[in-house]
Amino acid sequence: MFFLCLFVVEYCYGQRESIPFIIVGMKDRKAVIDLLEFIKKSPTSFHAVANFEKMAMENGFIELDEKEPFSLQKGKKYYIKRGGSSIIAFCIPKAGLKAFSIIAAHTDSPTFKLKRNPESRITPYYTALNVEGYGGMIISTWFDRPLSIAGRCFYKINGAIQESLVDFDRDLVLIPSLAIHQNRDVNSGYHYHIQKDVAPLISLSGSGFDFSSLLENLLGVRKEDILDYELYLYNRTPYSVWGANDEFISSPRLDDTECAYSAFKTLMEVDGYSACPMVALFDSEEVGSSSLNGALSDFLMSTVERICLSLGLDREHQMMAQASSFIISADNAHALHPNYPEKSDPTNKVVLNGGIVIKYSSNKKYTTDAYSASAIRLLMEENSIRHQSFFNNSDIPGGSTLGNLSMEKISIPSVDIGLAQLAMHSSYESAGAEDLIEMDKLFRIFLSR
Repeated sequence: MFFLCLFVVEYCYGQRESIPFIIVGMKDRKAVIDLLEFIKKSPTSFHAVANFEKMAMENGFIELDEKEPFSLQKGKKYYIKRGGSSIIAFCIPKAGLKAFSIIAAHTDSPTFKLKRNPESRITPYYTALNVEGYGGMIISTWFDRPLSIAGRCFYKINGAIQESLVDFDRDLVLIPSLAIHQNRDVNSGYHYHIQKDVAPLISLSGSGFDFSSLLENLLGVRKEDILDYELYLYNRTPYSVWGANDEFISSPRLDDTECAYSAFKTLMEVDGYSACPMVALFDSEEVGSSSLNGALSDFLMSTVERICLSLGLDREHQMMAQASSFIISADNAHALHPNYPEKSDPTNKVVLNGGIVIKYSSNKKYTTDAYSASAIRLLMEENSIRHQSFFNNSDIPGGSTLGNLSMEKISIPSVDIGLAQLAMHSSYESAGAEDLIEMDKLFRIFLSR
């Protein structure tokens, strides 16, 4: 039975409008709106991790520092950050440590990063910004949309380095398309050059514009004291719940904040666990994971080792615990496209609102094997969780994710899963409104076992 409800949401550019949409189960839809609101207030991986940290603190998790000894206690909950954009949170079982139940996901999304000295003065009339690509984005989806800038900034105060999150949180820049009259071939396929075509317009000040002055005003520090920054463009288009029965959601950064948020939120609520439930959220997945806090770093491995050491496990028992553990690598999957069904595998068609997607790859771009798939499939069947299988079309190589890369550092049985979505790596992605509920249920059961 459907219930028509009226929600007041923040819409477009700070203006508030009343938007009616159909609710299928009030509690379920609230979880979806909570996800979309989290994405809205997490424009970069730095902001996402800051918001995850806030969740952890509110739920009694204790912060650890990699530069200090771990002093862990049974029955306590902890978290640790690295690089400001990766976070690992876990709970120590009261009965002692015998295994880990780990969910891994990533915090970053494809976008454009500002260079130093970003002012690109095209004429005396315009100032645009100089950017470079981060990850494999669909470039055309960034044009003619309200964009802003966010990230982190370092500056000096009294000889010490200070760090602040930065979010201009307003429609600040736009990348204008070239009119079709001046580019007749644009609808026949166009090769975009980031240096030339993707210059976000920011001012009519021409040679009088200074981007550091904007940072100065936002941070309340002198621009001469600003040391460096990592700043990115983000799409300001509001999220949407849409479709004949409100069965779809659209938002920036669904990949992979949807999985990361579901995992972390579920860990906050988990109870009654016998293994050590852990959520590891990494940065840099979209650029290969080979960073200080990516899946190819020692972040997960060293955290697991230090947990074992702090609890008094010797090397032998640590290896036994790892062999008894399990990792879910969670990252969204390609859904069957309504206009390009031939791009999907002919016998394994993944659809929106079809449930959890188990991802397979014979070349090991995904970690799933027959054992790990059977284990997760049995868990879902026992708990009436809908699921489906993803294979790439054999003639169209797909991408990879962080699961197979983390295996290079810590070898634990693993399965790759995700939720179906359309327009992956667009600045505005779409997914099924009901699938998040299935993932929440799976993660809650997995972390509790």
